[in-house]
Amino acid sequence: MKLDDVLDLDATAQAECLRRGDVAPIELVDASIARIERLNGSLNAVIAPAFERARAQARDGKLRGPFGAVPFLMKDLGGQEAGAPYCGGMRFLRDAGWTEKADSYLTQRFRAAGMVSLGRTNTPELGLMATTEPEAFGPTRNPWNLDHGAGGSSGGAAAAVAARFVPVAHASDGGGSIRIPASSCGLIGLKPTRGRNSFGPGLGERWNGFSAEFVVSRSVRDTARLLDATSGPMPGDPYFAPPPVVPFATAIAHKPPRLRVGVMTAGPRGDAIDGECCAAVRHAAQLIAGAGHTVEESYPSALDDGENPAAYVDIVAANTARALTTWGKLVGRPVGEPDVEPLTWRIAEHGRSLSAPALLARIEYAHRLGRRLAEWWDSGFDLLLTPTVGAPPPPIGHLSSTPDEPFRGILRAAPYGMFTLPFNMSGQPAISLPLYWTRDGLPIGAQFVAAYGREDLLLQVAAELEGIQPWADRNPQLG
Repeated sequence: MKLDDVLDLDATAQAECLRRGDVAPIELVDASIARIERLNGSLNAVIAPAFERARAQARDGKLRGPFGAVPFLMKDLGGQEAGAPYCGGMRFLRDAGWTEKADSYLTQRFRAAGMVSLGRTNTPELGLMATTEPEAFGPTRNPWNLDHGAGGSSGGAAAAVAARFVPVAHASDGGGSIRIPASSCGLIGLKPTRGRNSFGPGLGERWNGFSAEFVVSRSVRDTARLLDATSGPMPGDPYFAPPPVVPFATAIAHKPPRLRVGVMTAGPRGDAIDGECCAAVRHAAQLIAGAGHTVEESYPSALDDGENPAAYVDIVAANTARALTTWGKLVGRPVGEPDVEPLTWRIAEHGRSLSAPALLARIEYAHRLGRRLAEWWDSGFDLLLTPTVGAPPPPIGHLSSTPDEPFRGILRAAPYGMFTLPFNMSGQPAISLPLYWTRDGLPIGAQFVAAYGREDLLLQVAAELEGIQPWADRNPQLG
C-alpha cells in the first residue's frame, strides 16, 4: 500500500498497518510530515511543528498502546507538552517564548496510547471565538473551501484532520470548540461529559466546568477507542464522570436500543437559522427514523431562556480576566491592552467588573440550567437532535473584531454557538456528525446530545449512522 493511501486511513487502520509491518513508524511519520509541509502553507493549521522530536520518537520502532506510532497533533490550548511552546493563540506568549515545563495528564494518556505528536495547531486567542483567526498566527482556512474559516476554537486541529495531515487530533470545547470545527470541516466532534477527561495536574477544571478536552476524528471507532484511552480520574481531580458500564469501543459493536429522539429545527427563543442548517438536521432526523427510532419535534424548554447566553458570557469573561492575570504573573510582567486582541481585552474588562457574589450567582444559574435540561431527558427522551451550528462556515474575516468594534466578531458569531454552548453549561456529552454538505460543498454537522455520562449512547448512534451513510470517502481536494 502506498504511504499516501495509509495516510488516508483512520487511526485504527494506521495502527493495524504498523503492527503488521506494512509500514515502519518512521516511514509513516515522515509521510505525515511531508503532507503537512506540502499543504500547510494553504491551510495554516499547524503553527508549531515538532518534526524532529516526532522523528526521534518514531525511530525507536516501539509500538506502544493501541495506536502505536500513529501521527497526531496537539491543539495549542490545553494539552501541555513538556518543552514545547505554548501560546493559546496569544501574541503575548508567542513573543515571550513561553514553553511548558510538564505534560498534562491528557498528554500523558495520548502518548501512552501510542500517539506521536508532530506539533501544535492553531487556535483563536484563549479559545474565545468560533473561528480560528488569531492575530498572532493568522487565519486557518477550511480545506473544503479556502475562502472560508475552519471553525473555532479547534480550527487548526479540524483543518489538519480533514486535510489528512493526521487521522485524529487533540481538541477542546468550552462553548462548541470541538463541535463547531468538526461541523465546519466534515468530521466527528465529541464533547465528552464534564469530568470525563482530566485537566490535571495544572487545573482541576477550566471555565468553571464548561470546558472539556478530547479530539476531532474521522471515524467513530477511533473516537470510541481514544475515549477509552484518555478517560478516567487522575489524582486530585475535583470530580469525574461516571465510568462506562462497558468500554466505549465495546459499546459501538452493538446496535442501540430503539430510542426516543427529540428534534429541534429552530434556534433557541425562535432565532432564525440558515436553511441549509435546517435541512441538515431534517436529513439526520430522516436517517434516524429510517433506522427504526422514534422521532418527534421536541426539545427542553430551558433552551429558550434568554438568560442563558448572558450567564455564559459572564462566567467566560471572569475566567478570561483570571487567565490574563495568571499569564502575566508567569511571564513576569502584566498583560496590558496592547498585548491582546481588542475583543479579549474587553471581555476581560467585563470579567473584572463582576463582583464575587455576582459570579457565584451566575455559576449557580448554570448549575440550575443543567438540572432544568436534565428534566427533559428524565421525562422519557434518550437523545436531542439539533443542527450543530445555525449558519454554514463563514468567509475568512467575517467574524473578526476591530479596535473600533471590539464586539463585532462575537456578535456575528451568535449563530455558531446557539446550539452548542448550553451543553457546556450543563456538562452533558454531545457529538457533531458529518451527515450533510451544502450546495456549495461546505459541510454542516448534526448534533446529538445525551444525558450526563451517556457517551456510549452517542457513540452507538454515531456508529449506526456511519454505517447507513458512510462519510470516510469524502475528501477535500487540496492537491
